Amino acid sequence: MRGIFRESDAISGKQARAYATINGRVEELFYAKSLEATIEKNKVDVPVLGKTNTPQRSAGWSGTGTLTIYYVTSLFRQLMRDYVKTGRDFWFDLQVINEQPGSTTGKQTVLLLGCNLDSVSAAQFDATSDDMLEEELPFTFSDYDILDQFNTITGA
Repeated sequence: MRGIFRESDAISGKQARAYATINGRVEELFYAKSLEATIEKNKVDVPVLGKTNTPQRSAGWSGTGTLTIYYVTSLFRQLMRDYVKTGRDFWFDLQVINEQPGSTTGKQTVLLLGCNLDSVSAAQFDATSDDMLEEELPFTFSDYDILDQFNTITGA
C-alpha cells in the first residue's frame, strides 16, 4: 500500500512561534519574519593507501543561522552596543515552535543554545522603498535540543 501525503499535514511557517531567552528574560519574537538555523558537519580527509578517492569522516560540527526581524526593536542593537562599549559578549537561547492546527504531525520544539550574534544593523532607512524595514541577524549557536518531535505521519 502506498502512502499519500495529506495537505492538511503540511506545516505553515506562518504558524511558528519563537522566543529568545536573554539574561534570564524571555522575549517573544512576534516581530520576527523568518529564521533558518543550520548544522554543518566539519569533515576531514582520511587518505587511505590503495584508494584513488579521498574518504572523509566527520570531525565536529558548527551551527549557524539567520534571524530576520522587522526593524521595530532596539533590543539587539542595545546588546551589541553594550559589547562595543564594554567588550563583554552576550549569548542567548532561541526556542522555535512549529505547530499547525488540524495537522496530525503535532508539534516540534527546537531549542538553539548559546546563540551569539555576528552582526547587527546600527541604523537604517530607505526612502525609495514601500517595503517595511527589516534586518537580518546572522548568528552562531553552540548546541541544540529537540524538546518536542513531530509525530510520524502514516500517509493514510
